[in-house]
Amino acid sequence: MIRRVFRLSSFLSLLSLVAGPLAANPYDDVVSARVLPGWRGADGAHVAGLELVLEDGWKTYWRVPGSAGIPPVFNWAGSDNLSDVEIVWPRPDVFDQGGLRSYGYHDRVILPLRIAPKTPGAPIALRADVFLGVCKNVCVPLEISFAAELPAEGAHDPRVAAALAGRPYTEREGKVRTAVCHVSPDPKGMRIQARLQMPSAGGREVAVIETPWPEMMVSDSVTRRDGGMLIADALIHAPMSGAMHLDRSALTITVLGQSYAVEIQGCDAG
Repeated sequence: MIRRVFRLSSFLSLLSLVAGPLAANPYDDVVSARVLPGWRGADGAHVAGLELVLEDGWKTYWRVPGSAGIPPVFNWAGSDNLSDVEIVWPRPDVFDQGGLRSYGYHDRVILPLRIAPKTPGAPIALRADVFLGVCKNVCVPLEISFAAELPAEGAHDPRVAAALAGRPYTEREGKVRTAVCHVSPDPKGMRIQARLQMPSAGGREVAVIETPWPEMMVSDSVTRRDGGMLIADALIHAPMSGAMHLDRSALTITVLGQSYAVEIQGCDAG
């Protein structure tokens, strides 16, 4: 059984301590990180990769960790000539842990980084502090720091290119015909049912529903297929205070299948 030794609320409280050192962590060696410098695109953006290598049996988490995971948090404040960083998340695996679900990676993963420089054509000094959750028999948070100099010109890296190819398909690529969401009140917040008319993504399919509002927590969905329709039911927990309003167009629904994943931006009322 997985034994969690760090509560999510405690983990989030560490965000205010990013600039300060953490106590030595006995699990620091279970994951190592390095930057694959990558190349500068024709549009001026730099494409690099963050490679994470985990010890045997350990895993880390996707941008949505699930009910049994710890969310990753990135701080790029120490970088120079950096305007923005977009992480292109490869399709994660689905893990079931004692009745709870999580999404993430094991062994080795490369996270492609699309980096916008402040000054096009100039080198980028990339520096980051990252909080990651890692899990085996215990689940713990780790702080990882790394730095890399990204030249204005670089070599195309097939490892980063392969990781980019592992991203979820767009709605068009996944041949999604319709995406409709029905919502209804619930004592704990709001029930949502997403009905997605799309081909199977292969094997067991799991739909992950995200909102852009951190105060709205979404439960693991119950996902089933009815012919050409994928149906996902979940509970959106109400925030601690204030009225609850859901903008369906701001939702992200990611379907994780055995063959590929599909990312759907927004859904229609239904």
